[in-house]
Amino acid sequence: MTKVNYSEVWDLDVFFEGGSNSEELRLHLNNLKAKITALQNTTAQFDTPTSANDDSKVFDIIEMTKDVALNMSQASAVIGCFLAADTTEKKALLLQGEIGIFGASFSTALLQFQQVLAKVEDDVWTSLIKSEKLKEFTFVLNEWRDEVGLKLSGKEESLITSLSVDGYHGWGQLYDLLVGNIKIELEVDGELKTLSVGQANNLSSHSDGEVRRKSFEALEEAWEEKEDFFASALNHLAGFRLAVYEKRGWESVLKEPLLRNRMSEETLDAMWGAIGASKEPFVNYLNVKAKMLGTDKLNWYDIDAPVTSSTKEINYQEGAEFILEHFGKFGPELEAFSRKAFEDGWIEAEDRPNKRPGGFCTGMPMSEQSRIFMTYSGSMSNVATLAHELGHAFHSYAMRPVHWMNRQYAMGVAETASTFAEMIVADAAVKAAETKEEKIALLEDKIQRSVAFFMNIHSRFLFETRFYEERKQGIVPASRLNELMVEAQQEAYGGALDTTHPHFWASKLHFYITRVPFYNFPYTFGYLFSLSIYAKALEEGTDFEQKYMALLRDTASMSVEDLAMKHLGEDITKQDFWAKGVALCVKDVDEFMELTSKEG
Repeated sequence: MTKVNYSEVWDLDVFFEGGSNSEELRLHLNNLKAKITALQNTTAQFDTPTSANDDSKVFDIIEMTKDVALNMSQASAVIGCFLAADTTEKKALLLQGEIGIFGASFSTALLQFQQVLAKVEDDVWTSLIKSEKLKEFTFVLNEWRDEVGLKLSGKEESLITSLSVDGYHGWGQLYDLLVGNIKIELEVDGELKTLSVGQANNLSSHSDGEVRRKSFEALEEAWEEKEDFFASALNHLAGFRLAVYEKRGWESVLKEPLLRNRMSEETLDAMWGAIGASKEPFVNYLNVKAKMLGTDKLNWYDIDAPVTSSTKEINYQEGAEFILEHFGKFGPELEAFSRKAFEDGWIEAEDRPNKRPGGFCTGMPMSEQSRIFMTYSGSMSNVATLAHELGHAFHSYAMRPVHWMNRQYAMGVAETASTFAEMIVADAAVKAAETKEEKIALLEDKIQRSVAFFMNIHSRFLFETRFYEERKQGIVPASRLNELMVEAQQEAYGGALDTTHPHFWASKLHFYITRVPFYNFPYTFGYLFSLSIYAKALEEGTDFEQKYMALLRDTASMSVEDLAMKHLGEDITKQDFWAKGVALCVKDVDEFMELTSKEG
């Protein structure tokens, strides 16, 4: 029985009352501009430290930087929420442009500070970072020093940052605008509806195969109609990025994403190697699913299709209570935190037009709160997505005792917390199944996540690496992008697909997010990394929660290799580590195969 009627619409007024026309927000932005100007003036006058006695000067600028970053993150997150909830919000679009300019100015000031620190003599540097004021920032300060050496001069990097506002980030914003204006006319359950892209995407798990097919075809037609616009945006976004890499002397397009994820290429290769060596069971699963749906090979629009008629709708309130119940079995802090998120209106889940597609979690650091965005339509997959985003929010919650400098964790470890939370719910759903039919449905929903991380994400990685190589030679037309996408999907799915999704490159927001290059492989990293953590959690019960939170607090102050060794005692540069995680997922496939063979 549902205990509380949780709101499906988030509360943003608690930050700045009045939406995009908020006077409080306007005052905040004006103050932020003044803070950035003060930081710029301070960093411009900052002289190269000559002894450990200069630690106070360095610390003071770190504190100024922290203040600007917190204020800017707060405003940027709220403005992003306005636009996600209503893509027609024109005032919010203007505010997003304004915050983008602020971001460029802040980045320039921060880079100037970093470049002065890079000039410090080695012996002075060693004593400086050992000082009482700075020793907790050793990892990040050394990281700054190393990365400055990989970049251009201060003036050149500042110019790039300034030009990126309109020449780089602008392309990502254009994509959001284009997608927000797409409307899909479709008959669903006997009713003609006008759907946003996000609403139409949710039909991929509809029980009626004709609805899935028509939704997919309508979306594919919409992407095709505007393919030249999307191709232009993608090409120019990639072109800008490649031009910067060339000037810096970076030959590999993976250099930046690996640096940002604090990951070695050896680790990335080991992960994909383990997955590539173990795809056969998942290909077999897809082939069995195709037969269950009455076809010889699986169509793209049937990948998320339910395989049994027992799939039941779970309303938002039921989904929330299910999450809270099973989070509580892991640990009291995760449960209490998530309950507060539901009760205090941190979540935007309502199924309505004009919302952007997808889901995300964003932090309001000045308020020590988060906001979660998704479109909830009643499937178990939606419940898992909600748990996933709550995992992101809990990661931020766990980091509260940590200084801002040591909170900037990379995407790979960010996805660890989210997929860990998702796993708790997915596993619980399978165990709570009351009938064999329901167990098959829920187990299959769990396997779909493995397919997504091992095949869908892999296809994105293959596509993006190959696209960037071709883009080095010039513009890649939409027709070729379609070919590259189909080739990547067939390879990643082991030839299990009959029809593919040629315009996936146009439909997937992640290819157009400018803040994070290669927004793909960290998902798979997080999924497999979290499996090891989950295995330990099952062994130790609720006592593990504090160890888990300690791991999360370290995610922004060491490499992923050191993090795994410290908290898991594992060498993740070896394929064996990743193979163990994949093997756990294969067990789900084996159980599914056994249950469905008995069905026949």
